Amino acid sequence: MAAKSATMPSLVLFMALLLSCSGISGAARLLEEAAPKEEYPHPAVPELPKPELPPHPTVPELPKPEVPAHPAIPELPKPELPPHPTVPELPKPEVPEHPAVPELPKAELPPHPAVPEMPKPEMPEQPTMPELPKPELPPHPTVPELPHPEMPEHEQPPKPVPETKP
Repeated sequence: MAAKSATMPSLVLFMALLLSCSGISGAARLLEEAAPKEEYPHPAVPELPKPELPPHPTVPELPKPEVPAHPAIPELPKPELPPHPTVPELPKPEVPEHPAVPELPKAELPPHPAVPEMPKPEMPEQPTMPELPKPELPPHPTVPELPHPEMPEHEQPPKPVPETKP
């Protein structure tokens, strides 16, 4: 059931792809065909005279404005920073030593109880199958050898003679 619902979108996609490919190939075929020849020639377009424009006016060269020199920036004195404060060395705190852990006495476990030996269950004897005599099979039938039929020889058709061109 789940496989059927999973194949449906892929089938729709496949069909859309197939249709778009056939549409594109038809459009390409139309583009490749030669354009039809026109029956009537285009009318000649008369050439228009070029309009005469007045010459470009000359622009007078403007004088370059004088730029005042940049004022000199006075060098500022470097500010004096106070020296870094020294951090006083703190005394190391005294850590008390770890107290010794007293050794715990080993717990003595009682010995495992002895498992009594169980007597092996006695299995009943399997009945023995009586020996049956082997049945005597009849010998295989022999197939007599059949004579081979002789096939008549067919006549060969005449070979065609190649025609020679004059």
